[in-house]
Amino acid sequence: MRDKHHVHIVGRAGAARSLVFAHGFGTDQRAWDTIWPAFADEFRIVLYDHVGAGRSDPAAFEQHRYLTMDGYARDLNMLLDELALKDVVLVGHSMGATASMLAAIARPEQFARLACIGASARYLDEPGYHGGFSEADLNALYRAVTIGRDAWAEQFAPVAMGNRDRPELAEHFARAIKSVPADAILTVLCSIFQCDYRQTLQRLQRPTLLLQTRADAAVPLEAAEFLHRTIAGSTLRVIDAEGHLPHMSAPERVIEALQDFVRAPG
Repeated sequence: MRDKHHVHIVGRAGAARSLVFAHGFGTDQRAWDTIWPAFADEFRIVLYDHVGAGRSDPAAFEQHRYLTMDGYARDLNMLLDELALKDVVLVGHSMGATASMLAAIARPEQFARLACIGASARYLDEPGYHGGFSEADLNALYRAVTIGRDAWAEQFAPVAMGNRDRPELAEHFARAIKSVPADAILTVLCSIFQCDYRQTLQRLQRPTLLLQTRADAAVPLEAAEFLHRTIAGSTLRVIDAEGHLPHMSAPERVIEALQDFVRAPG
C-alpha cells in the first residue's frame, strides 16, 4: 500500500498522534505542502496520493474498483491498517473528504476526528436539494472532458480555484488536472459527481469540522449546510476565502481554522 499510494511520513518521529491528509480531485499530496508543516512539531504526518493521482502506482487504477468513492475509502482503511494507525486525525479535501468520511463509517476505530474542506454528500441538484450542478451541467462537463481533457482543464481550473486576481493559482491547478491519466479522468469525475451519500453520511459518528469558503463554485454553501445537518454534532465554519481549494489559495486561513480542532483530545 505504501508504494501503491506513494506514501510519505514526515513530522515528529514517535509522536503519539497521527495527522493524515487526503487530497482532492486534480491534485496530489503536494497540495498540502503549505499546511502540514504547521503541525509537524506535534504530529506524525502521513501524506499519500489517491490511486490515479500524483505518483501513485499507475497499474493500480482498475476502473471497476473506482466507480464510486467507496474504492478510495477502502484504500484509506487498508493503508491505515498497514501503517498500524488508529485514532488518527484526518484532514480531507473534496473527494478526499468524502472518502475519509466513508472510511470512518466503515472503521470508526481508525479515526479520532475529521476535518473536511469543501465536502459534499451530493453534487447533482434535485427538487429540494441544491448540490451545485444540474444534469445538463454534468453532461456538458463529461462531453468536454471526452473531447479534450486539457482544454477542459484550462476552463475548469479558474472556475474552481476562484481568486481571479491570482491567475497563477488556476494555472497551477490546470497543470495538475492535466497530469491525471487520460484513461482514468472520466471515471474519477463520474465517481465524484454521480455520488449520493446523503443517507450514508448520517452514520458518521466522529467529531467533524466542515470548512467552507464564502464562495465555492463546486460546493455551494447550501450543500455544506445540508452536510452539517446530516452529520450529528458536526461544526460548520465558513472561512474568509474563496474558491474550492482554500488550502492552496489561503493556507493561513485554513491553518487557523484547523488549529484548535486537530489538537483537541479524543
